[in-house]
Amino acid sequence: MGNRSSNEAGRAGAGLAWGPLAIVLFWLAVMGVLYALMTQVLKPPPMQVSITGELTIPRARDGHFYAQGQIQGKPVTFLVDTGASLVVVSEAFARDASLAPGEPTTFRTASGELRGRIVSGLTVSVGPASVSGARVGVGLVGPDPAMALLGQSFLSRFEVLLSGDTMTLREK
Repeated sequence: MGNRSSNEAGRAGAGLAWGPLAIVLFWLAVMGVLYALMTQVLKPPPMQVSITGELTIPRARDGHFYAQGQIQGKPVTFLVDTGASLVVVSEAFARDASLAPGEPTTFRTASGELRGRIVSGLTVSVGPASVSGARVGVGLVGPDPAMALLGQSFLSRFEVLLSGDTMTLREK
C-alpha cells in the first residue's frame, strides 16, 4: 500500500512539473496563430492597374497608401507620401541596391533634421509606371529597411487623385 501511494505522488509531481510548461506552450501557440492572422488582416491591399495604365491604390487599414515597386530593379514597398519632396530609402536598402554614393545633404523632416544623401538619375517604378532620372534620398530611418517613401520626385510626374479610400495615379 505504501508503494502505491508513492507512485501516485510521483505521477502527481510529474504532472505539476509539466503543467506550467503546457500552459506556456499553449499561449505561445495561441499568440503565434493570432500574429499570423493579424499579419494577413493588416497586409495592405494590392494596387490595381487599369487598361489605360492608371494605378489605383486602395487605402490600407492603417489609413496609409502602400504600393509595390522597384528602385533600380530592386523590389521595395512604398508608403505614398505626397508631402515628401523625394523618394526616400534607408541606408540598408541603398547598400543592397548598390546605389551610388550621391551628394551629402541634410533632410528637414517633421521630426527634425536628418543627415543623408541624394542620388540622382535612378529609375523608380510602381506597377507599369516608371520614372527615369529620379532623385532618391538615402537616410530614411524606420523599423523596416525594405520600406521606402514615394515622394514628389516620382509623384510630380503624375496627376494624383484622392477619392474616398482610393488614390489614383494618372500620367500627366
